[in-house]
Amino acid sequence: MTVYADTSFFVSLYLTDQHSHKAERKMAPNLTLWLTPLHVAEWTHAVEQHVFRRALSRSEAEDFHKRFEQHRQEGLWMEVALPESAFEVSAHLARRYAARFGLRTLDTLHVAAALELKAARFWTFDGRQKKLARATGLETA
Repeated sequence: MTVYADTSFFVSLYLTDQHSHKAERKMAPNLTLWLTPLHVAEWTHAVEQHVFRRALSRSEAEDFHKRFEQHRQEGLWMEVALPESAFEVSAHLARRYAARFGLRTLDTLHVAAALELKAARFWTFDGRQKKLARATGLETA
């Protein structure tokens, strides 16, 4: 099964937070999560924000970066390009849903990528993204 998970899900797999236990439980042997350059950029920023807030030391952050890169090298995540059409779909989703759900660009861009990659499931811990994913017909959990 291939699932599109937003960056919050990846962060919870690596950095212990209130969603980590749930994220770990969802992982299964035959599960594949897509990883786009958007995920990589956001994930890197999330780790560095933890350093900024002094929730992680520089050394701890480097360990997380190394582990993430090791998992990428091992092929743990299915790396794909962000579909170019995702930007246009993101704009369409913004026009249709942003005012109703209070969406940000990255919210609509992740859902647009999931739609363009033909995901059936969308995993997130972000309430706005979850509402949008459901509104577009994606299964959330």
